[in-house]
Amino acid sequence: QKKKLLEELGENRLPYMTPADADFHQLWKTKYSKLIFRKSDRVPEELHQMVQEGFLTLRKHDCFFQDLVRIKGKDFVTPVSRILIGNPGCTYKYLNTRLFTVPWPTEGYDIKYCSPQIHDACKALIRLNDFLHIEAVKAVQGQNLFETEEIKGTTVIDREQNFATSLMEKGSVSKDQSSCCVPEADYISLKKRTSYNLTLLNYMDPLQMLYLKQEPYFGMGSMAVSWHHDENLVERSTVAVYSYSCEGSAVEESNEQNLKGRDPAVWHVGLKVAWDIETPGLAIPLHQGDFYLMLDDLNMTHQHCVLAGFSPRFSSTHRVADCSRGTLEYIFGQCELALQNLQTDSDSMALSLKSLETAVVKQVEEIHNEVEFEWLRQFWFQGKRYLKCTDWWLKPMAKLEEFWRKMEIMTSLVLSEVGKEEQIEEQRNETISCFLLVLIERQKLRKEWTAR
Repeated sequence: QKKKLLEELGENRLPYMTPADADFHQLWKTKYSKLIFRKSDRVPEELHQMVQEGFLTLRKHDCFFQDLVRIKGKDFVTPVSRILIGNPGCTYKYLNTRLFTVPWPTEGYDIKYCSPQIHDACKALIRLNDFLHIEAVKAVQGQNLFETEEIKGTTVIDREQNFATSLMEKGSVSKDQSSCCVPEADYISLKKRTSYNLTLLNYMDPLQMLYLKQEPYFGMGSMAVSWHHDENLVERSTVAVYSYSCEGSAVEESNEQNLKGRDPAVWHVGLKVAWDIETPGLAIPLHQGDFYLMLDDLNMTHQHCVLAGFSPRFSSTHRVADCSRGTLEYIFGQCELALQNLQTDSDSMALSLKSLETAVVKQVEEIHNEVEFEWLRQFWFQGKRYLKCTDWWLKPMAKLEEFWRKMEIMTSLVLSEVGKEEQIEEQRNETISCFLLVLIERQKLRKEWTAR
């Protein structure tokens, strides 16, 4: 699609607008209404201070890392450095790379941080997470009311402030506080789509980068992050992004008034309708402490990019990650399911398989692959870096390795069973053919991971 679009464009560039353009707000209201932008004064000063100190602490302790990601079978190092902070045992996968959360302080979990400062930084981010959750609920409710009543004439930036709904202490939405009656199911859906379980923190100093890609469609300038949809999210969930550019430490905003388009000294978020060359794009400046929300299906229908300014910048991008296959609880459950097929003789302590049914063998071997390639190799591939913050993941990883060893034994047991002559020919062939497919996949992935 990208190739086709660029061929169609040739040497031309698509139009885009910034707040300096007369039709900017009209375009925003009609084509980008699910993007909600908030200036820094919306955030309590004390929270700004905690979060910004947290960013600098993590930077000082070298906790930001460039990721090795895989795109179309090739490995690339990200220009942006990142760290994932969130619910204990949660992971987030993007571009074939699984990141493991540095857990933020959570009741009921014993989390030892490498220093009190790192604990404080993680605590600040959970505070920011709670704040952004409340803001997201207000924004989604405002959006819903706006759509049902089709209110005219208010600007996209402040229209839903009238419908602000305070959340109860527990973080659930209370019906009687709401300015409109919303069915119970909608409340559950609203909570599910705004309860962020992790934040992916980003850091980049553009002046330290030898090369940054140029934005290809609109000519918006240097990109820190190329056009993309965020992946691995709960469907139609809100994404919240808090931005902190260290203004004043590098080059201040350009004073030239004759600049057409965006000011290259200032960081911007760029938006466009996905694969559309009719609708102009948007470039919105991001100043210290501003935040924005991408509501509902905006992340699916539109793409966004981050345009680099001159000063270093941190951002905290809060997400409702789809953790259906991405938590420790899930993978331990899978392991227990697989190991149900392993039995120990009470006298000789010899291990054997309970069943050689094709479906059972296939399920166990697929779980074996999942543990090895989605968890153990993903973790140890770049997992030692998490030790700069906490050793929290070491125990669960040791437990997973223990499960994996037992599954390796189960693989050898299948091999020795199908080698026995008393096996019925037809059953043996069926077992071998399904077993072989999973083993070939395992061999291929082991080679790939060794190369990575």
